[in-house]
Amino acid sequence: MVTGSCLCGAVTYEAKGTLGAPAACHCTQCRKQSGHAWASSYVEDGTLEIKGEVRWFQSSAKARRGFCPICGSALFWAHDDDDFTCFSTGSIDGPTGLRLRGHIHTASKGDYYSIAADEPQRET
Repeated sequence: MVTGSCLCGAVTYEAKGTLGAPAACHCTQCRKQSGHAWASSYVEDGTLEIKGEVRWFQSSAKARRGFCPICGSALFWAHDDDDFTCFSTGSIDGPTGLRLRGHIHTASKGDYYSIAADEPQRET
């Protein structure tokens, strides 16, 4: 189990399920939402307990993003067809014990940074 929160503390969460290995997403939407690549882990629906008001933004026909309406922290990502919810690894309180499984959507990454050649990458 891990706990996390937004910057101001108005939204907190407990991820009680088995944590999925995080990925760093470099798609345009994640970069615009976070200001850079966005890393997230995930748990099955029903094992993520969220406290506080989350504002959800339907960012595509199939996915939505959750953020704190007070401080604007990007916290969650959910795909309508999946049975899990992603949460920002940057919002986790304390050590995570997690290891990045790789980088996704690297075809649309920013041109101002590099990804180490030996790290797993998926273009789409």
